Amino acid sequence: MKSMFALMASAVVAAAALPVAAAAQTSVTIAETAPVVTLNVTETVEAAPDMATVGTGVQTRAQTAAQAMRDNAAQMDKLIAALVKAGIPKKDIQTSGINLSAQYDYSNRDGQASAPRFIGYEASNQLSVKLRDIRKVGGLLDTMVDAGATNVSGPSFSISDPAPMLAQARSAALKSARAQADFYAQAAGYRSARLVSLTESNSGGQPPVPMMAAARFKADSAPATPVEPGQVGSSVTLTVQYALEK
Repeated sequence: MKSMFALMASAVVAAAALPVAAAAQTSVTIAETAPVVTLNVTETVEAAPDMATVGTGVQTRAQTAAQAMRDNAAQMDKLIAALVKAGIPKKDIQTSGINLSAQYDYSNRDGQASAPRFIGYEASNQLSVKLRDIRKVGGLLDTMVDAGATNVSGPSFSISDPAPMLAQARSAALKSARAQADFYAQAAGYRSARLVSLTESNSGGQPPVPMMAAARFKADSAPATPVEPGQVGSSVTLTVQYALEK
């Protein structure tokens, strides 16, 4: 027991003898002594879109789940083939959702409460399709319906490369923030404003909410579904802090 205590004591002494710098961590914070103004500035640059995304799909019903899926697969193959024939590359056609569910009739017959009545299975397969020539959006919507699509959503317009627009918005936001900071400095009796922090958030080349377009059947001689792309915006929001200096 005596020798064990001696060993423990020597270990404690050895640990205490270690250099203090090996275990210490230094943190230095220099507080800003000048008044600080915080600004949130958002700038948006708009341009005509060069890409559109359209959702489409097929829904089928059958008495068995297997038959509903088989019917759906046949319809979807026809729809995809029509999109490819229309010039849409396979890389721009993406499955966005597949669903199979039992369907029931919950209505009360003859005014009498009754248990739900099974009416079959419903299968659905949804696609997201990118169009890199937005002049063809209207015609493609009609092509989808002619090929058997039972639902169409969109189009959602965007910019394929929003980087140049974001650069413009970023420059405009920083310029605006600087002008506001200089105004506050002069109004408060200070000589200048010095930038001390800056953070950014952005959204590039996308509308806030996609527009919805109803699909319709058309005669061969009817014009294509009208689609107006308008413009989309790229926005940059800066949160900046300026210290006001005498």
